[in-house]
Amino acid sequence: MHPEILRLMNDQRGHELRARAHQARLARMIKSVRRGRGLADEFVIPPIPDYVDGSFRTEGAGALPVDGHAAAAQHAA
Repeated sequence: MHPEILRLMNDQRGHELRARAHQARLARMIKSVRRGRGLADEFVIPPIPDYVDGSFRTEGAGALPVDGHAAAAQHAA
């Protein structure tokens, strides 16, 4: 078979598979909403770092970062 025809057939099959997967995903979403498990329940807020360097407090309100930036944080305060 000619390579161009094979490429077109593969493109068409890929498009059909993506469309079928999209329809299945929509169907699952609709079923879950109808069952009362809305999409808002699946949203998870990522943790927000307490400091600019991306570190988090480990103890109490005035805790310093544990990752080696404690001295720099003391001097800045």
